[in-house]
Amino acid sequence: MILIVDDHPENIFSLQKLLELNHYSVDTASSGEEALRKILKNTYFLVILDVQMPGMDGFEVAEAISGYSKSKDIPIIFLSAVNLEKRFIAKGYTSGGMDYVTKPFDPEILLLKVGTFYRLHLQTRELHAAQEKLREEVAERKAAQEALSHSLEELRSILESIQQIAFTLNREGNIEFVNRYWHEYAEGRENLPATPEDGPSISACIAKAMASGEQEVLEVRIKPLSGEEYRHHLLSMTPVRKDGAIAKWVGIFTDIHEQKMINQLLENRVSERTQELQRANRDLAASNHELQQFAYVASHDLKEPLRKIQVFGNLIHGKFGSEQQEAVKYLGKIISSADRMNKLITDVLDYSKLSIAEKFHLADLNIIIREILDDMELLIREKNAEITVSPIPQVKAVPGQMRQVFQNILSNALKFSRHDLQPQIHIRAERVGRLATDARPDADGPYCRISVSDNGIGFDEVYLDKIFVIFQRLHGRNEYEGTGIGLAIVKKIIDTHGGLITAVSEEGKGSTFILVLPVSGHHA
Repeated sequence: MILIVDDHPENIFSLQKLLELNHYSVDTASSGEEALRKILKNTYFLVILDVQMPGMDGFEVAEAISGYSKSKDIPIIFLSAVNLEKRFIAKGYTSGGMDYVTKPFDPEILLLKVGTFYRLHLQTRELHAAQEKLREEVAERKAAQEALSHSLEELRSILESIQQIAFTLNREGNIEFVNRYWHEYAEGRENLPATPEDGPSISACIAKAMASGEQEVLEVRIKPLSGEEYRHHLLSMTPVRKDGAIAKWVGIFTDIHEQKMINQLLENRVSERTQELQRANRDLAASNHELQQFAYVASHDLKEPLRKIQVFGNLIHGKFGSEQQEAVKYLGKIISSADRMNKLITDVLDYSKLSIAEKFHLADLNIIIREILDDMELLIREKNAEITVSPIPQVKAVPGQMRQVFQNILSNALKFSRHDLQPQIHIRAERVGRLATDARPDADGPYCRISVSDNGIGFDEVYLDKIFVIFQRLHGRNEYEGTGIGLAIVKKIIDTHGGLITAVSEEGKGSTFILVLPVSGHHA
């Protein structure tokens, strides 16, 4: 199970749905304290942790998780949209994180990371099971040795029958007995198996066990006589007591070479995959920046030749239009297409500019909407529209972007009005206690919910997600003008402000667009 820790419900919801759609079991926590309580009660194979939270931040939570014996091995992925500097990323790793992902993140890359940690979790669990089984075997053999300590011949019979290298020492440390597997690693009973120069020798291990007087389990590498490779073994030195004194020692070598190699391979794969993911993240960030720059520069450069097309088209139309009626028809199409192209380029420029960070200020949305209505006075009079605006609380936002939001929504409300009905548009606002479109009103709530309702043509809610996608249109260009970018700009602005936007509509009965914005600005 994966634990998502984030103090923003919308972040938890989107990430939870992404993981659940990919068949992962997910648990959530909205604070560091709640996360620590859940970690003590439940078992998780991965923690996805937001860096900036009230109370305990992500780094403090990670350090606390690493301090618990139960959770110290749980991998942690940090998520951050603010702390992007190298020192914060370094702090994420030093505080116990296995990865540091910046927002906005690529869902596919994140799923690859989660899948990698899930496979490592399964492999680690299998390795632990193997180690536990090995410990159980060692314990069983120890019990058998103690039970048979009163009979030397019976003890030797048992040691001869087991599949590991076994030997016995007297109380002075001299070898008394070796089983048949001993001779695969040593020439004669008097010689000890060979060990590498950079590792502990068998004689040193025996001396350490005899000095402690207790059972010792030590890792050594010994080389078979028929090979050149040193193999990893666990050497168990167990004292056999008689009348409270050590009578002899029983030594057993257990081959763990394959398990050791698997563990090293896993560690190497984790390191390689981490480096690959870091490189992919860097490449993705650079690619996104280049794409934004390209969209901005390309759109900006296209406006100049397009402006010339419009100017010279109008000149030709004015100078020769009366002489060539057929040419007037074609020039009209050229000028109309150039106008649409100009609108499209302008919208693309506006959309690309949204990726450039701007400062938040205390914005009076009442003034912004009043100015928009003044600019749209001729269209409102032409449509004979009735527009009512209730008082709206001030919010911390980017004023220019807020103007774009309401400009697009109000323009659509007038554009998609019914021909047989006077357009009526109502704008209402209230404070709410949480970031949700259905939150209860709260006079002191940290969020502001704004609804813009009209009695226009409406749309089928089946297409709700489609209307916020760039270049997506529900109506043909011949029916209603537009580029299909307006609501995509609105959605991106609201997301940038840490808010939510949705719509409620029915064909022929109008639409209501619902926006929820943080009153004090977006800090996640």
